[in-house]
Amino acid sequence: MSKQSYAVTIAGGGSTYTPGVVLMLIADREKFPINRICLYDNDAKRQETIARACEIYVRENAPEVKFEYTTDPETAFTGIDFVLAQIRVGKYEMRDKDEKIPLKYGVLGQETCGPGGIAYGLRSIGGVLEILDYMEKYSPNAWMLNYSNPAAIVAEATRRLRPSSKIINICDMPIALMDIMANMCGLHDHKDLVYGYYGLNHFGWWWKVEDKAGHDLMPTIKEHMAKNGYASENADMQFIDASWDATFRKAKDVYAVDPNTIPNTYLKYYLYSDYVVAHTDPKHTRTDEVREGREKNVFGTARQIIEKGTAEGFGLKADEHSEYIVDLAMALAENTHERFMLIVPNHGAVENFDPTAMVEIPCIVGSDGYEKICQGTIPQFQKGMMEQQVSVEKLAVSAWIDHSYQELWQALTLSKTVPSASVAKQILDDLIEANKDFWPELH
Repeated sequence: MSKQSYAVTIAGGGSTYTPGVVLMLIADREKFPINRICLYDNDAKRQETIARACEIYVRENAPEVKFEYTTDPETAFTGIDFVLAQIRVGKYEMRDKDEKIPLKYGVLGQETCGPGGIAYGLRSIGGVLEILDYMEKYSPNAWMLNYSNPAAIVAEATRRLRPSSKIINICDMPIALMDIMANMCGLHDHKDLVYGYYGLNHFGWWWKVEDKAGHDLMPTIKEHMAKNGYASENADMQFIDASWDATFRKAKDVYAVDPNTIPNTYLKYYLYSDYVVAHTDPKHTRTDEVREGREKNVFGTARQIIEKGTAEGFGLKADEHSEYIVDLAMALAENTHERFMLIVPNHGAVENFDPTAMVEIPCIVGSDGYEKICQGTIPQFQKGMMEQQVSVEKLAVSAWIDHSYQELWQALTLSKTVPSASVAKQILDDLIEANKDFWPELH
């Protein structure tokens, strides 16, 4: 695809992550030159605040880059090279219900795991497909980099419903954790590591971590995990909210279940769901924390920039989330053959696992797309957990496609976070009522 410069559309322009992506695109334009940034959202009012602040920043720092924002699909998706998709269908109002409805029945409420993740997944499928179809209609040669949650369900849906589309599903959580691992070992960040990893999105394990010289870093990381989990007084962590601090510390107990591997933090929701419920305030969940923290801070800063007419003096900076996305776009555009963690069809990359599963594994990325790095045979414990969880995801997507109440009940029943079919049915009936404006009608 190598060109002189590229046009990028950010779908979900009203996201609190949009400013960071815009800043990274501007900061990296010497190695990834861009000529246009367009924000697209179906919520004009929410996008307006973020977009006007970004417009000021771009004008002051890269006046040669065309910046625009729109709610019109043809304008947003015509003449572009990349779509960076970060949509949240139903916004925080629905996330609040995803988290609080399961808690009524003693089941954890989390935006990507358990019943809440399934509910969010069924809302996300249609939105992601819509954006993908817009891209293919107006810019058929473009790539879509999708990091809309819950990525596992969205990836399974796009595998089945848009198998030939130029979409790559990604998640930055493993990257954030590898940055912490690098810090444990006295290295700079994840780019200093060579790693082996297998799993599903928000559901995986590292079985190998080395430095670029081939030195085994696993003993150092394991020692740290056994004592502190991912928590460290010296680590420069992206996530500093109380809930994330607790999650990083709980990783010590998650690690103890299989000390031969290093776990993704989200596994705590499956292995210690009773602990999570016991330590969750059903009236004040992660959604409330985000509203009071990131949402308030990002939109507050955006309004101040608009009021003052300048972005100078606000200390704006890109974050890990943004850096990973831009690096991936650059690899596709400039054929860099760098290593990335992607969510891709298994087809033997994990030898003893469902070949049709969407697995999260390391891949080499170039202008032709990605090449999977095979992870070999995985242990029985991880295989068993993954078989159960991938079945949940497949049933959820089947329920969306078939408009099937039965398949969705089965998906919730099979989730490791739900204690019984009767509880699954109670939660499902509440979720159907809450999502009547978003889900297909089930029968």
